[in-house]
Amino acid sequence: MIRRARLRVSLLVGLAITVLVGFVGGIAYAVMVQAQGTQVTRELRYNAKYGTPSTPPGCTWLFTQDNGVIDDGVLPVPRGFPLHDDLAAARESGSAIERTVERDNTVYLVLTQPGPGTSTVQAVFDTRYQIADRQHLLLALAVAEICGLLAAAVTGLLVGRRAVAPLAEALARQRRFVTDASHELRTPIARAYTRAQLLARRAAAADLPGEHRAGLAKLAGSIRGLGDVVDDLLLSARLNAESTGQVVDLGGLAESAVATEGDRARERRIALTVERPAGPLAVIGVETALRRAIGELLANAVRHTPAGGRIDVRLERGPDGWVEVTVEDTGEGFDPVEADRLFDRFRRGAGGSERRFGLGLALLREVVTAHGGTVEAVGNPGRGARFTLRLPPAEVVREPAPEPSSAAAADDGREISTGHR
Repeated sequence: MIRRARLRVSLLVGLAITVLVGFVGGIAYAVMVQAQGTQVTRELRYNAKYGTPSTPPGCTWLFTQDNGVIDDGVLPVPRGFPLHDDLAAARESGSAIERTVERDNTVYLVLTQPGPGTSTVQAVFDTRYQIADRQHLLLALAVAEICGLLAAAVTGLLVGRRAVAPLAEALARQRRFVTDASHELRTPIARAYTRAQLLARRAAAADLPGEHRAGLAKLAGSIRGLGDVVDDLLLSARLNAESTGQVVDLGGLAESAVATEGDRARERRIALTVERPAGPLAVIGVETALRRAIGELLANAVRHTPAGGRIDVRLERGPDGWVEVTVEDTGEGFDPVEADRLFDRFRRGAGGSERRFGLGLALLREVVTAHGGTVEAVGNPGRGARFTLRLPPAEVVREPAPEPSSAAAADDGREISTGHR
């Protein structure tokens, strides 16, 4: 985010300087062209009125026609001049005619008008020097624009660093605070969770009333949820601070998560099945982040699938070689319009006593996005949900390791799941 902010500030500053240089240069060029045009027109009219063919001013030729005889002076005449049609037209109409003629790699301004008595005068002005001045100005503007771009790049980088420095410092402080607070909270939360579990077991052993046992069980569940949120915060703070990733076997991480949640699935009589190809499914990433994300997905899949339900997990390589983890359950599902909002932070799901709000799917998307992958959710109310997680493969070759079959994994409770809402 900081890099994007720096780049955005640099681009905006560079664009502002570039536009400013171009705007000033455009105004200068337009003023120069207008001034040259006004000066040339004024000189052309003056020479046509007071000049003579034998002594024309610089860059100008004068032609006088009287009784059909043309006086072109003593100087060499440019090719194609005078313009006989304009002389005839001006003589017949009695009005001046102005035109521009492009010839011999230059531009001539031609003014034809009635002269003294019955004569007709035609003045021709060669604008090659004015054109050369414009080209020199354009070259100077191009050099100034290039220098402006270089200055804009340097200025943009300096301004970007200075402008984003407070944001970078604030984010660093926030990350340190979240990390320190999470570390400090994990131990007392773990102790409280253990104490609540012991009280729940003692209440069951002492055969206390059901409402007391249920209350202690809910207390233990709430403390466990609080611990999950703290773990999520800690992982979120550490995720971007991790160094370059390493090769991680996604299948091994998934099986480890299944082993952790296997007891809960069996207690709720949820059937878990897993399908995966032989050999490792290697990706490049941070192992702790991927382990936590998959564990969160599996825990929520179990949480939102009712007793007697089913969770089918498939690991495979897509046509493009990416590693895909697809989890499809028979749980309560969700409204399709909520698919994108499921990944918002601290969003609370509707219904279900075990639904919690926190960082679950939001953290999952952070982890997957940080690893260059994508995650997609598809569901319908009352008809389950399907989550598909895709990660780019690791460009490394490993010796395939023997993997348990689908049936054996199902019997042992070691399955892989992603289904969090």
